[in-house]
Amino acid sequence: MSLFEQHESNVRGYIRSFPAIFDTATSATIVDIEGKRYIDFFGGAGSLNYGHNHPLINQALINYIQRNGITNALDKATVAKHDFISAFQSIILAPRHMDYKIQFVGPTGANGVETALKLARKMKQRSNVIAFTNAYHGHSLGALAVTGNEFYHDDYYGVPRNVNKMPYDNYFDHDMDSVDMLRHYLADGSSGYDLPAAVIVESIQGEGGINVASVAWLQKLSELCKEMDILLIMDEIQVGNGRTGDFFSFERANIQPDIITLSKSVGTGMPMSIVLMKPDVDVWSPGEHTGTFRGNSYAFVAGSAALELWRNDDFSRSIRAKGEQVEQAFRRLQARYPGWISDVRGLGMIWGLESLVEGFCNEVSKQAFERGLMMETAGASDQVLKFLGPLVISETELEEGFEILDDAMAAAVEQYQQAGKAPLSA
Repeated sequence: MSLFEQHESNVRGYIRSFPAIFDTATSATIVDIEGKRYIDFFGGAGSLNYGHNHPLINQALINYIQRNGITNALDKATVAKHDFISAFQSIILAPRHMDYKIQFVGPTGANGVETALKLARKMKQRSNVIAFTNAYHGHSLGALAVTGNEFYHDDYYGVPRNVNKMPYDNYFDHDMDSVDMLRHYLADGSSGYDLPAAVIVESIQGEGGINVASVAWLQKLSELCKEMDILLIMDEIQVGNGRTGDFFSFERANIQPDIITLSKSVGTGMPMSIVLMKPDVDVWSPGEHTGTFRGNSYAFVAGSAALELWRNDDFSRSIRAKGEQVEQAFRRLQARYPGWISDVRGLGMIWGLESLVEGFCNEVSKQAFERGLMMETAGASDQVLKFLGPLVISETELEEGFEILDDAMAAAVEQYQQAGKAPLSA
């Protein structure tokens, strides 16, 4: 590890949480250079929904490389891109009666968010955007402007100020509807809220702490946008691609946003980001928004192979069944450690264990890694242990991970108690 400390920038993050040199991986099991196994509840921060080295994806890539397929073609036409568009239209969009154009943007989720914001502002000829508390949309300047966590903000970056923040669903403990609040602000000419070009929102906030918006709230927000001529942008970068059991996390609300951003697992972990837009929103001129790496053929090939898993409902059913398994295990942990775990929340295969004990979740994550489980934290204060394991994780891997997590939690509790830091209710 000394080589990384000596030569890699101080900005490195996950290497500090998971200090090992990893070598091989299959499904949801990773092995380091010492031969130690780790169960993966981290899932590449949502980029590995289809697991490590899925055989269908690997074989598709091997075949493509062996026949000398085009690697990067920018936005030229290739067989790889043709096949991906065809699969995405026939397997994902058409069965859901979704009519969207596809824009391939350069290779990160933040690129997708930047593109969506730029497009919305161009179409509506308005600069203001509404975002939400605890939102996370990426680290480039426009994406930072709509990200909530102050840790990522700094005036020296020149983060744009043409963004208004509103409370996310259930942000307040008491009964207050933030969509009604937004409506009031926008209707009041003296509120200081200019009519926005767009509202950008996650249906489940992952980095923000596993906050799940209700169906009613999402539907009400969608209706407000239609009524006031505002574009609705759904950020599906982390919670889309099947994470909730449906391919899109907003499907449960039966809404169709104007713009959708997808990245992470859409390329199965290889760099790929796309923006879906309703045809009337596609107001770009040729070449107006570009990017060298918007034609990553390996990601197209891998993504096409992964989409085959969505040909029928079997994959969705398995995701929901495993999600129930995760929820049950987490609720058992909450019951076993009262006072240490204050809440369990999530949907499908994204779940969080929240603790009000300062630093507890970070300690559990550390203890878990030492025992062979990778699991990160989320929330403004790292107060949530976050499950984001691959959707293809086996029941055996799940159960092994739960056992390690239980042991890690017991060790963290013991350490806190010895230090006299036990919560009053524990």
